[in-house]
Amino acid sequence: MKKLAITLGLCLITAITGCSKDMGNLDVYEESGNTINVNNKRHELYREGAGEKVRNASDDYGFVRHQKSPLMNDNTANDQRTAIDREQLAHIISKYSVNLPNVQDASTLVTDKEVLVAYKTDSKNRNLTADQVKRTAMSVVPRYYHVYVTDNKTLMQDVENLASLDSTNRHARSQVNVVINKMKKSPQGKRLNASEDENGLTPDDHRRNQ
Repeated sequence: MKKLAITLGLCLITAITGCSKDMGNLDVYEESGNTINVNNKRHELYREGAGEKVRNASDDYGFVRHQKSPLMNDNTANDQRTAIDREQLAHIISKYSVNLPNVQDASTLVTDKEVLVAYKTDSKNRNLTADQVKRTAMSVVPRYYHVYVTDNKTLMQDVENLASLDSTNRHARSQVNVVINKMKKSPQGKRLNASEDENGLTPDDHRRNQ
């Protein structure tokens, strides 16, 4: 009888120790490289069960903290240009644009440094609508991007045609520039600030483009 009690006691201690280790590994903060993501494992804390309400992931705030690498010449933080999902950005910009007043249709192309948005509108204030569409796009992409918009619906096809280009092709850049020049004939909205023009270019950007 004593042996049975001792055996059961050892099993219980082992089980409790195992649970403690599992709970210790369930850290709300998960580190990956230089990124600390709070919500990666948060969904594991909310499971369907007796009396529990299933939590919708869309109810969460999005939070990520980045830390500069202590290693010399570690440029991981500068890889954002290649890590961006351009198609997803284009999807979000088009979706947000058609939610604006008087915008019925929007086509968006995202390159490595520009956003091109062609849209259909019945707005009587073309400059206001252009400004709204442009600022909507700028709120989605990194700040170094330049944004061009047009309410010339015939250019929607031109923007769509650019999507089929191979971005590594040396002729792709010139074709993008041709469409941009056409788009700039449409209202581009207000200047962003004293140091940037309507499309977000600084004097240094203009000099580099010459």
